[in-house]
Amino acid sequence: MQALTQTDSTRLHTQAPILTLERVAKVYTTPRGPYPVVEDINLTIHEGEFVTLIGHSGCGKSTVLGMVAGLSQPTCGEVRLRSQKVTRPGPDRMLVFQNYALLPWKTAFENVLLAVRAALPDKSRAEQRDLAQEHLTLVGLSEAAHKRPHQLSGGMKQRVAIARALAIRPEVLLLDEPFGALDPITREELQEELLAIWRTHRCTVLMITHDIDEALFLSDRIVMMTNGPAAQIGDILEVPFPRPRRRQRISEHPRYYELRNEALDFLYHRHAHAE
Repeated sequence: MQALTQTDSTRLHTQAPILTLERVAKVYTTPRGPYPVVEDINLTIHEGEFVTLIGHSGCGKSTVLGMVAGLSQPTCGEVRLRSQKVTRPGPDRMLVFQNYALLPWKTAFENVLLAVRAALPDKSRAEQRDLAQEHLTLVGLSEAAHKRPHQLSGGMKQRVAIARALAIRPEVLLLDEPFGALDPITREELQEELLAIWRTHRCTVLMITHDIDEALFLSDRIVMMTNGPAAQIGDILEVPFPRPRRRQRISEHPRYYELRNEALDFLYHRHAHAE
Protein backbone atom coordinates (compact mmCIF):
# COMPACT_ATOMS: atom_id res chain seq x y z
CA MET A 1 0.00 0.00 0.00
CA GLN A 2 1.28 3.49 -0.79
CA ALA A 3 2.51 5.73 1.97
CA LEU A 4 0.31 8.50 3.29
CA THR A 5 1.06 11.88 1.73
CA GLN A 6 0.33 15.20 3.38
CA THR A 7 -2.64 15.62 1.02
CA ASP A 8 -3.98 12.28 2.24
CA SER A 9 -3.48 13.42 5.83
CA THR A 10 -5.53 16.56 5.21
CA ARG A 11 -8.26 14.45 3.60
CA LEU A 12 -8.50 12.32 6.75
CA HIS A 13 -9.93 15.27 8.64
CA THR A 14 -12.92 15.43 6.27
CA GLN A 15 -13.93 11.83 7.02
CA ALA A 16 -16.06 10.55 9.88
CA PRO A 17 -13.92 10.05 13.01
CA ILE A 18 -12.98 6.57 14.13
CA LEU A 19 -12.36 7.59 17.76
CA THR A 20 -14.12 10.29 19.75
CA LEU A 21 -13.56 11.44 23.34
CA GLU A 22 -16.35 13.79 24.38
CA ARG A 23 -16.19 15.73 27.67
CA VAL A 24 -14.31 12.83 29.27
CA ALA A 25 -13.38 13.09 32.94
CA LYS A 26 -11.93 10.60 35.40
CA VAL A 27 -12.20 11.04 39.17
CA TYR A 28 -10.79 8.56 41.69
CA THR A 29 -12.06 8.19 45.24
CA THR A 30 -9.26 8.51 47.80
CA PRO A 31 -9.16 8.67 51.61
CA ARG A 32 -8.66 12.42 51.24
CA GLY A 33 -11.64 12.80 48.95
CA PRO A 34 -12.23 12.84 45.16
CA TYR A 35 -9.12 13.17 43.01
CA PRO A 36 -9.81 14.45 39.48
CA VAL A 37 -7.17 13.01 37.15
CA VAL A 38 -8.45 14.47 33.87
CA GLU A 39 -11.44 16.61 33.01
CA ASP A 40 -13.23 17.87 29.91
CA ILE A 41 -11.13 15.89 27.44
CA ASN A 42 -12.43 16.43 23.90
CA LEU A 43 -10.57 14.77 21.06
CA THR A 44 -11.47 13.45 17.61
CA ILE A 45 -9.16 11.04 15.79
CA HIS A 46 -9.69 10.03 12.17
CA GLU A 47 -9.06 6.68 10.56
CA GLY A 48 -5.41 6.14 9.70
CA GLU A 49 -4.10 9.00 11.86
CA PHE A 50 -1.03 8.70 14.06
CA VAL A 51 -1.64 10.82 17.17
CA THR A 52 0.64 11.16 20.19
CA LEU A 53 -0.10 12.39 23.70
CA ILE A 54 2.65 14.24 25.55
CA GLY A 55 2.75 15.87 28.97
CA HIS A 56 4.44 15.67 32.33
CA SER A 57 4.18 12.54 34.49
CA GLY A 58 0.88 12.52 36.39
CA CYS A 59 -1.08 14.44 33.75
CA GLY A 60 -3.37 11.49 33.01
CA LYS A 61 -2.01 10.29 29.67
CA SER A 62 -2.16 6.61 30.67
CA THR A 63 -5.57 7.17 32.24
CA VAL A 64 -6.87 8.46 28.90
CA LEU A 65 -5.31 5.52 27.04
CA GLY A 66 -6.83 3.09 29.54
CA MET A 67 -10.31 4.52 28.96
CA VAL A 68 -9.89 4.24 25.19
CA ALA A 69 -8.78 0.63 25.68
CA GLY A 70 -11.86 -0.02 27.82
CA LEU A 71 -9.82 -0.96 30.89
CA SER A 72 -11.61 1.72 32.90
CA GLN A 73 -14.68 3.87 32.41
CA PRO A 74 -14.94 7.67 32.43
CA THR A 75 -16.55 9.19 35.49
CA CYS A 76 -18.44 11.34 33.01
CA GLY A 77 -18.39 11.83 29.26
CA GLU A 78 -17.98 9.16 26.60
CA VAL A 79 -15.34 7.39 24.56
CA ARG A 80 -16.73 6.15 21.23
CA LEU A 81 -15.21 3.91 18.60
CA ARG A 82 -16.98 4.96 15.44
CA SER A 83 -20.48 5.46 16.86
CA GLN A 84 -20.34 2.81 19.58
CA LYS A 85 -19.65 3.69 23.21
CA VAL A 86 -16.56 1.94 24.58
CA THR A 87 -17.53 -0.01 27.69
CA ARG A 88 -14.94 -2.79 27.83
CA PRO A 89 -11.75 -4.04 26.16
CA GLY A 90 -12.07 -5.52 22.68
CA PRO A 91 -9.95 -6.81 19.81
CA ASP A 92 -10.72 -3.65 17.83
CA ARG A 93 -8.32 -1.82 20.22
CA MET A 94 -4.98 -3.33 21.22
CA LEU A 95 -2.72 -1.86 23.89
CA VAL A 96 1.07 -2.26 23.88
CA PHE A 97 2.75 -1.54 27.22
CA GLN A 98 6.26 -0.28 27.95
CA ASN A 99 7.01 -3.42 30.00
CA TYR A 100 6.08 -5.80 27.12
CA ALA A 101 3.59 -7.92 29.20
CA LEU A 102 4.77 -11.22 27.69
CA LEU A 103 4.13 -14.58 29.34
CA PRO A 104 7.62 -15.73 30.41
CA TRP A 105 6.91 -19.46 30.02
CA LYS A 106 5.80 -19.11 26.40
CA THR A 107 7.92 -18.53 23.32
CA ALA A 108 7.63 -15.42 21.18
CA PHE A 109 5.54 -17.40 18.70
CA GLU A 110 3.29 -18.78 21.45
CA ASN A 111 2.74 -15.32 22.95
CA VAL A 112 1.50 -14.05 19.59
CA LEU A 113 -0.48 -17.19 18.84
CA LEU A 114 -2.28 -17.01 22.18
CA ALA A 115 -3.64 -13.55 21.32
CA VAL A 116 -4.63 -14.63 17.81
CA ARG A 117 -6.55 -17.66 19.11
CA ALA A 118 -8.36 -15.56 21.72
CA ALA A 119 -9.31 -12.77 19.29
CA LEU A 120 -9.90 -14.80 16.11
CA PRO A 121 -11.41 -18.13 17.25
CA ASP A 122 -13.26 -18.67 13.95
CA LYS A 123 -10.04 -19.04 11.98
CA SER A 124 -8.59 -22.51 11.52
CA ARG A 125 -5.58 -23.62 13.56
CA ALA A 126 -3.43 -23.37 10.45
CA GLU A 127 -4.63 -19.82 9.71
CA GLN A 128 -3.98 -18.78 13.30
CA ARG A 129 -0.43 -20.14 13.17
CA ASP A 130 0.17 -18.46 9.82
CA LEU A 131 -0.97 -15.11 11.22
CA ALA A 132 1.32 -15.44 14.23
CA GLN A 133 4.30 -16.33 12.06
CA GLU A 134 3.51 -13.61 9.50
CA HIS A 135 3.56 -10.88 12.12
CA LEU A 136 6.72 -12.11 13.81
CA THR A 137 8.34 -12.01 10.38
CA LEU A 138 6.94 -8.49 9.89
CA VAL A 139 8.87 -7.29 12.96
CA GLY A 140 12.01 -9.19 11.99
CA LEU A 141 11.77 -12.01 14.53
CA SER A 142 11.16 -15.11 12.42
CA GLU A 143 14.46 -16.62 13.57
CA ALA A 144 13.70 -15.88 17.24
CA ALA A 145 10.15 -17.23 17.14
CA HIS A 146 10.88 -20.14 19.47
CA LYS A 147 12.84 -18.21 22.07
CA ARG A 148 11.32 -17.35 25.44
CA PRO A 149 11.29 -13.74 26.73
CA HIS A 150 14.34 -14.20 28.98
CA GLN A 151 16.33 -15.08 25.83
CA LEU A 152 15.33 -11.85 24.05
CA SER A 153 16.68 -8.30 24.30
CA GLY A 154 14.42 -5.44 25.31
CA GLY A 155 14.00 -4.37 21.70
CA MET A 156 13.10 -7.91 20.64
CA LYS A 157 10.53 -8.21 23.43
CA GLN A 158 8.91 -4.99 22.29
CA ARG A 159 8.81 -6.31 18.72
CA VAL A 160 6.96 -9.40 20.01
CA ALA A 161 4.47 -7.16 21.83
CA ILE A 162 3.85 -5.13 18.66
CA ALA A 163 3.52 -8.29 16.55
CA ARG A 164 1.01 -9.68 19.06
CA ALA A 165 -1.06 -6.49 18.92
CA LEU A 166 -1.05 -6.24 15.12
CA ALA A 167 -1.74 -9.94 14.52
CA ILE A 168 -5.36 -9.61 15.58
CA ARG A 169 -5.86 -6.75 13.08
CA PRO A 170 -7.09 -4.02 15.47
CA GLU A 171 -8.72 -0.85 14.21
CA VAL A 172 -6.84 1.22 16.80
CA LEU A 173 -3.34 0.51 18.12
CA LEU A 174 -2.66 2.01 21.55
CA LEU A 175 0.98 2.46 22.58
CA ASP A 176 1.92 3.39 26.16
CA GLU A 177 5.52 4.65 25.91
CA PRO A 178 6.52 1.51 24.01
CA PHE A 179 10.15 2.57 23.54
CA GLY A 180 10.70 4.35 26.85
CA ALA A 181 12.85 1.60 28.40
CA LEU A 182 15.10 1.08 25.37
CA ASP A 183 18.54 2.48 24.61
CA PRO A 184 18.65 5.38 22.10
CA ILE A 185 19.89 3.32 19.13
CA THR A 186 17.29 0.55 19.59
CA ARG A 187 14.64 3.20 20.17
CA GLU A 188 15.35 4.89 16.84
CA GLU A 189 15.43 1.55 15.03
CA LEU A 190 12.01 0.60 16.41
CA GLN A 191 10.58 4.02 15.58
CA GLU A 192 11.57 3.40 11.95
CA GLU A 193 10.09 -0.11 12.06
CA LEU A 194 6.86 1.15 13.62
CA LEU A 195 6.40 3.69 10.81
CA ALA A 196 7.03 1.01 8.17
CA ILE A 197 4.50 -1.33 9.82
CA TRP A 198 1.98 1.49 10.21
CA ARG A 199 2.26 2.36 6.51
CA THR A 200 1.52 -1.28 5.67
CA HIS A 201 -1.37 -1.86 8.08
CA ARG A 202 -2.89 1.66 8.01
CA CYS A 203 -4.42 1.20 11.45
CA THR A 204 -5.09 4.24 13.62
CA VAL A 205 -2.47 4.86 16.33
CA LEU A 206 -2.78 6.68 19.65
CA MET A 207 0.57 6.76 21.44
CA ILE A 208 1.98 8.16 24.68
CA THR A 209 5.53 9.49 24.70
CA HIS A 210 7.69 11.86 26.74
CA ASP A 211 10.03 12.35 23.79
CA ILE A 212 9.23 15.43 21.69
CA ASP A 213 11.54 14.36 18.85
CA GLU A 214 9.85 10.96 18.75
CA ALA A 215 6.44 12.64 18.60
CA LEU A 216 7.54 14.92 15.75
CA PHE A 217 9.02 12.02 13.80
CA LEU A 218 5.99 9.73 14.11
CA SER A 219 2.88 11.87 14.43
CA ASP A 220 0.26 13.60 12.35
CA ARG A 221 -0.80 15.51 15.47
CA ILE A 222 0.68 16.00 18.94
CA VAL A 223 -1.83 16.42 21.76
CA MET A 224 -0.24 18.34 24.64
CA MET A 225 -1.80 17.91 28.07
CA THR A 226 -1.70 20.32 30.99
CA ASN A 227 -0.47 19.24 34.42
CA GLY A 228 -2.67 17.26 36.77
CA PRO A 229 -4.77 17.10 38.78
CA ALA A 230 -7.75 17.85 36.55
CA ALA A 231 -5.51 17.79 33.47
CA GLN A 232 -6.93 18.91 30.15
CA ILE A 233 -5.81 19.16 26.54
CA GLY A 234 -3.85 22.39 26.47
CA ASP A 235 -2.95 22.55 22.79
CA ILE A 236 -2.65 20.40 19.67
CA LEU A 237 0.22 20.68 17.21
CA GLU A 238 -0.34 19.74 13.57
CA VAL A 239 2.81 18.06 12.21
CA PRO A 240 3.26 19.11 8.55
CA PHE A 241 6.11 16.84 7.48
CA PRO A 242 5.27 14.77 4.36
CA ARG A 243 5.35 10.99 4.41
CA PRO A 244 7.23 8.75 4.04
CA ARG A 245 9.54 10.38 6.54
CA ARG A 246 13.29 10.34 6.84
CA ARG A 247 14.80 11.44 10.12
CA GLN A 248 17.50 13.67 8.57
CA ARG A 249 15.05 15.39 6.23
CA ILE A 250 12.72 16.16 9.11
CA SER A 251 15.50 17.69 11.19
CA GLU A 252 16.31 19.93 8.20
CA HIS A 253 12.68 20.99 7.66
CA PRO A 254 12.21 24.75 8.22
CA ARG A 255 9.40 24.16 10.74
CA TYR A 256 11.06 21.39 12.74
CA TYR A 257 12.70 23.55 15.40
CA GLU A 258 9.75 25.93 15.47
CA LEU A 259 7.42 23.06 16.41
CA ARG A 260 9.98 21.54 18.78
CA ASN A 261 10.41 24.86 20.60
CA GLU A 262 6.65 25.32 20.77
CA ALA A 263 6.29 21.92 22.48
CA LEU A 264 9.21 22.66 24.83
CA ASP A 265 7.72 26.04 25.72
CA PHE A 266 4.38 24.38 26.50
CA LEU A 267 5.94 21.73 28.75
CA TYR A 268 8.69 23.70 30.49
CA HIS A 269 7.36 27.23 30.67
CA ARG A 270 3.60 27.43 30.22
CA HIS A 271 3.00 24.15 32.09
CA ALA A 272 6.21 23.54 33.98
CA HIS A 273 6.07 21.49 37.17
CA ALA A 274 6.18 23.66 40.27
CA GLU A 275 9.38 23.27 42.30
